[in-house]
Amino acid sequence: MIRYSCDMCGRSLVPDEDDRYVVKIEVYAACDSMDSDCEDEEFINDFEEDDDDERDEEMENLDSGEMESLEYKTFRYDLCSKCHSRYLQDPLSIKSIRRGRFSEN
Repeated sequence: MIRYSCDMCGRSLVPDEDDRYVVKIEVYAACDSMDSDCEDEEFINDFEEDDDDERDEEMENLDSGEMESLEYKTFRYDLCSKCHSRYLQDPLSIKSIRRGRFSEN
């Protein structure tokens, strides 16, 4: 039996009782120039069109030098419904960083 827990709060998620949300994040270098000579741009665009299984296979076939040049990373998180709502309100945690943790004197 597969057991899930929320990656934000650590709460155990029961498959038939709790809602579970999956957050997938992809991070890769952007090629923004109009006359782009970025040799990795076509490769990254191909990745966007592939499904996850094919993408994983292609990423495994790259050597470490190619991986570093692409700067491609993926992250996957399981969230409970409460943390899912919190995540959607501030996905980059910008509000919590600015807020600080100082007491009022």
